[in-house]
Amino acid sequence: MAKRRDTSSTAESATSTCVHSSSVTLEPKTPLDSRAPSPSPPHVDLDYPDGGLKAWLTVFGAVLALFCCGQLTAFGAFETWYAQNQLRDLPVSAIAWIGSLQLWLLYFSGGVLGRIFDAHGPRVILVPGSLLLAVSTMLTSVCKRYYQFLLVQGLMTGLSYGMLFYPTFASISTHFRKYRATAVGIAIAGSGVGGVVFPIMFRQLFVQIGFGWAVRVVGFLCLALCMVTCATVTSRLPPGRKNTKIIPDATVIKDTPFVLLVTGCFLVNFGLFIPFVYLANYSIYRGVSSATSFYVISAMNAGSIFGRIAPPFLADSFGRFNIVIPSTFLMGLLALVFWSFAKSLIAILLFAIVYGCFSGAFLAMQIPCIAQISKIEEVGTRIGILYSIASFGVLAGGPAAGAVLKVDRGGYAGMIVLCGILNILGSLFLLLARCKVNRQLWARV
Repeated sequence: MAKRRDTSSTAESATSTCVHSSSVTLEPKTPLDSRAPSPSPPHVDLDYPDGGLKAWLTVFGAVLALFCCGQLTAFGAFETWYAQNQLRDLPVSAIAWIGSLQLWLLYFSGGVLGRIFDAHGPRVILVPGSLLLAVSTMLTSVCKRYYQFLLVQGLMTGLSYGMLFYPTFASISTHFRKYRATAVGIAIAGSGVGGVVFPIMFRQLFVQIGFGWAVRVVGFLCLALCMVTCATVTSRLPPGRKNTKIIPDATVIKDTPFVLLVTGCFLVNFGLFIPFVYLANYSIYRGVSSATSFYVISAMNAGSIFGRIAPPFLADSFGRFNIVIPSTFLMGLLALVFWSFAKSLIAILLFAIVYGCFSGAFLAMQIPCIAQISKIEEVGTRIGILYSIASFGVLAGGPAAGAVLKVDRGGYAGMIVLCGILNILGSLFLLLARCKVNRQLWARV
């Protein structure tokens, strides 16, 4: 009887163990999951839906928010207008700092905003960010002095872009795993569409209804779109610890793949935006009219729309790192080989479209790569860390290229080499990060 009871007890224990194991193992673990330093908290559900109404509504809301952020690449229209009107007594390089501040603050704010997202979720950032964008846009319409444009359009608007940017992408990462890169690519394509639409819209409205009302119309449009974003963007995970520190701890520096990824992204962001800033001027240098040169940047943004959708779609099948590494390498190679010999309008437009495509792929793949090597409850924080560090590359890229242009006495050879080398060097660090994750050549990483 005792032996039978022991046998029954053993079988019952084994059955209980199997049931418990099957109940908590929601999906097979990959080598990337097993490298997390600690198990996920009990409240975190690891079963990614990879679709469904809430997930795709989040993507839809992100597209609308990122469309509004597409005004960043429309700043060339503002710069031309300011140089001829409100700020005509200032050099173009001084006016350019307004746009540089926008872009820098968008990137730099991620360190704090990512931590707030992990602790409180998206809406606590999205709602005030939407209001700040509306208020700063309206105030821009009445600015007259340089310091006013710096404070309002540079700092306030740049911060509002960051408050829309980070919570939308981090929220997408909580809904998608298998198709994360595709979902992020669709969302970030919204900024590419905005980059095409807003320059044309501003140029037309400035002439038809004047600067003030043109900016106000866009402000009302962005407010309406952002209201939809606030209603549709959700995080699948409940808010984290309310006592989360705003300043992240130093454990991330022990994560070698993440450190290599951040280093590579810093270098690529340093060189990536150089053509966006100077390609229009380069086309004028090559004899293209100033009116036609404006469309070169629109062509580059149009190419980036394709790059933000197609490569991420392939990345979900072939691996995120496997797509972003050749994309960044080809960006550098295109600059060194193609841009150097692009002298006609057709050649410049072709370079703009192809470079825009590969740059769009890199911009769309940064977040999926972070999410792939991070615990899901830390994605917001790590996205913020990467973008905060990359912000200094973004801020320095334009002035550094301008300094090289000045040393070359208006020649573009040195600037082109700087752009190419930075992109290629960044791709090598991304390759090292990929090798730290998985050294197998044909592995889907």
